[in-house]
Amino acid sequence: MPHVNPNAAAYSNQMRVRVCGICVQNDKLLLVRHGQTVGNTAFWAPPGGGLHYGETLQECLKREMLEETGLEVQVERFLFVNEFLEPPFHAVEFFFEVRATGGTLQTGTDPEATADGQLLEHVKWMTVKELQAVPNNDKHRCLQLLLSFDDLLGLKHYFIG
Repeated sequence: MPHVNPNAAAYSNQMRVRVCGICVQNDKLLLVRHGQTVGNTAFWAPPGGGLHYGETLQECLKREMLEETGLEVQVERFLFVNEFLEPPFHAVEFFFEVRATGGTLQTGTDPEATADGQLLEHVKWMTVKELQAVPNNDKHRCLQLLLSFDDLLGLKHYFIG
């Protein structure tokens, strides 16, 4: 069994439904860096998080974007679904294009984690070139082969599994 960061352990060995936002602005993609999970030194991914019972996908995404990045967003269109399966983590992730409408960019927190147990470390707008320089183990699978952000936005209605 691989070593799991204690701050990520709460998300392991369970099935999760996550909603994530793809926000491109001025040729940069909004990303969050999580601490080490499994087999990496950090984990860059689009902002997003777990769906709560009774919450719509759009409500979840707006809440998660605000919690993680400090930004208010308008949910635009559904892009794709990804099955994230890297034991001990398993999630079905729904990705939507979003547009920032307000708020102030800042590294947020996970209200479900304690102050000293936060997995979220940093939020940043990244160019394609900056993202390509990040080792593949340290970024979400949907970001690993990008040549442009049009590649990501063009995955409309795909299932990446």
